[in-house]
Amino acid sequence: MAAVLILALLLGAWQLYVDTGRVDDLVLASPSQIAQALWDDRGLLASNLAVTAQEVGLGLLVALLLGLGLAVAIHFSPALRRALYPLMVGSQAIPIPTVAPLLVFWLGFGILPKLVIVAAICFFPVVVATTSGLNRIDPELHKLMRTLDASRWQTFRLIELPTALPAALSGARIAVAVAVIAAYLAEQSGSTSGLGRLVTQAGNNLDTPRAYAAVVLLAAFAVALFALFGIAERLLLRHQPKDRTP
Repeated sequence: MAAVLILALLLGAWQLYVDTGRVDDLVLASPSQIAQALWDDRGLLASNLAVTAQEVGLGLLVALLLGLGLAVAIHFSPALRRALYPLMVGSQAIPIPTVAPLLVFWLGFGILPKLVIVAAICFFPVVVATTSGLNRIDPELHKLMRTLDASRWQTFRLIELPTALPAALSGARIAVAVAVIAAYLAEQSGSTSGLGRLVTQAGNNLDTPRAYAAVVLLAAFAVALFALFGIAERLLLRHQPKDRTP
């Protein structure tokens, strides 16, 4: 209820700020103009949202598989960790706009370069959080498994993986939060459709309400995706002791 009240106050102040002429509506559209654009352009917005949602969904899937796979690999191999970890950290410092045109040149204007960009931005928090979770296993549990003559794979499957699951899901939650931004950047760098592309087109045409409507839809999609992942996370962790959940 408090969040709804705060949002209503912010929207009211925003509307008043534009209506009083303190800013040109070509620079900042009012909430009422954005609402009108959401309705008038609902078909256009929906079709572009479908494109962005596909990029986000598939890109997240690639990022999760890649991130979890790398985390497990460097957990089993300290040498691989020393070789790959600095490269992964360095990859996060590369500005996407500098490499995106090259990806478009290599891979075209289809969905593939967008998946690469989304996965490149989203996989790192999954790797870091999962690796951290795998490294925080109680040493006594390892001693217990050795006492029981368990294999390395059995120790990983029965002890390490379940214990690291909350941390892995925490990293995935961060990836979900930034996936929409990643898709937006990918579309800005070279695309024929998607909400990011629509924002650029609307801005170039001085159609500020449509541009802001696309941004609002992006934000709503990100919130909905984050909420859905939160529900999935609670279902996956429903049997986990609460004090082990980050």
